[in-house]
Amino acid sequence: MKRIAFHLNCLEHGGAERVVSNLANRFAKEGYEVFLATEWYGEVEYEIDPRVTRIHVGMKPEDEKKSRAAKILLRIRYLRQFLRDVKPDVLVAFDKNVDFRALTAARGTGVPVVISIRQNPVGYYDGFIDQLRIRLLYPHAAGCVYQTAMQREFFRPYLQENTAIILNPVSRKYVGVPKPAERRKEVVQSARLVDFKNQSMLLDAFFVVHEKHPDYCLKIYGSDSGDGTRQILEKKIAEHKAQDYVLLMGNCDRLEQELTKAAVYAHSSDWEGLPNSLIEAMALGLPVVATDCPCGGPAELIEEGENGLLVPVGDAKAMAEGILRLIEDPALAERLGENARRVADRCSEDTIYEQWREYLEAVLRRQTLTPGDETSIS
Repeated sequence: MKRIAFHLNCLEHGGAERVVSNLANRFAKEGYEVFLATEWYGEVEYEIDPRVTRIHVGMKPEDEKKSRAAKILLRIRYLRQFLRDVKPDVLVAFDKNVDFRALTAARGTGVPVVISIRQNPVGYYDGFIDQLRIRLLYPHAAGCVYQTAMQREFFRPYLQENTAIILNPVSRKYVGVPKPAERRKEVVQSARLVDFKNQSMLLDAFFVVHEKHPDYCLKIYGSDSGDGTRQILEKKIAEHKAQDYVLLMGNCDRLEQELTKAAVYAHSSDWEGLPNSLIEAMALGLPVVATDCPCGGPAELIEEGENGLLVPVGDAKAMAEGILRLIEDPALAERLGENARRVADRCSEDTIYEQWREYLEAVLRRQTLTPGDETSIS
């Protein structure tokens, strides 16, 4: 494998976009010829190594007034032309519709496609049209990378023996940060303000915590998604007259400095893929309490009672009890936090890069095998 292409919608800040930018930059650094085929340019995007070639495969200005069906066909056509022009050894696609598009565009080009599942499949992939496309297209994938075992199980009938589970890499700035001499009386979270993160439940839990420990505050770092979640939270804060101890902090480019000083990190999502923010908090050595949400991301990272606490999804009472347990048992909190740091070994940029490199090389070797010689690379 000498030439690798990645395909996704854009490089605007998000979990999949961060993984792709990290991988593209690292493959380029290691001497591979790397291409990024994207649909559009975002306002704030991850930085890309100048050795990575980025190519626009989305709509052209003259396409904007065309019908939705015409645009779908044009996206496939433009990606197909990219594959014929560049002829990468492998195309790696990220996200549901991107995966479908890549598998369709690559038919007949000779370019193997590796797809990647980044969301909770239940509720996201189980619509009639999606199920039809999965049945028709996924068996033609050369491989698939999951984040969790639960994702892999969902797609078992169509993708199994040529798949792998690879976690997300953690940025180096979260690794090796010294433990603070004294922790602040803060519970923290770093996540976009968006409905599925269920920060509303976290607020309900923290109101209970605050009744017992009025000297503690809750700080939520993250941008507003624009879906109305911020307004819901602000209303709840106002109703409880909690403006002095529940703080919506917005974006912060010093999270590795601010989060590490807190007493507890709380992850409250109803569902996720593999939450980067939870990996970062654990790498910082924070005691964490997290919802055991589908599709199993927190459970991939946390061993209950060893490096963190897991609580049921949507259960404010259980979340409050978990936070209180960590506040009121400092020895337990410190032990869990120190054990949590070890996630940095599993999720280091070097480790994740090597896993991707070895997997893609194995996929390409598999492509050259004759029927009957195939072996599992899962």
